[in-house]
Formats: sequence, structure tokens, C-alpha cells
Amino acid sequence: MNTPIELNTGGDRIAYVKTVEVADLPQEVREQAGDLDQLYAVHNSDGQQLALVADRKLAFVLAREHDFSPVAVH
Repeated sequence: MNTPIELNTGGDRIAYVKTVEVADLPQEVREQAGDLDQLYAVHNSDGQQLALVADRKLAFVLAREHDFSPVAVH
């Protein structure tokens, strides 16, 4: 379950990675998540979701590939 990242053309290049409970997501996304209980959301500094992926490592790699500096949100 992966959604594409939208590139940020602004100056702040920090991406925030946080866990998201699948049960809290819309039905359409829950269906795509399969048996997963958690997904990982990547957000820009304005809070806009850039991507939603199945793996934490993938979230960090994806952010770096798009010139963001990823940080974990607790």
C-alpha cells in the first residue's frame, strides 16, 4: 500500500514521518492496506500529507529521494 509523494517546491525540506493506525483511515485506504495495522505517513512542514506507505524504512527512503530531511514524529 503506497501512495505517491508530491514534491514540495518551497524552501523547508523537512519531512515528518509518523505512524497511522489503519483503523483511523477512510474505508478505501483500509481496503488497500490488507492485513496491516499501521501505515507510515510522510508530511511536509505545513502538515500536508505527501505519502502514505506500508514500511517505515520506505517512508524515510522516499523522503530522502525527494530531497527532504526526514524526522520521526512520536
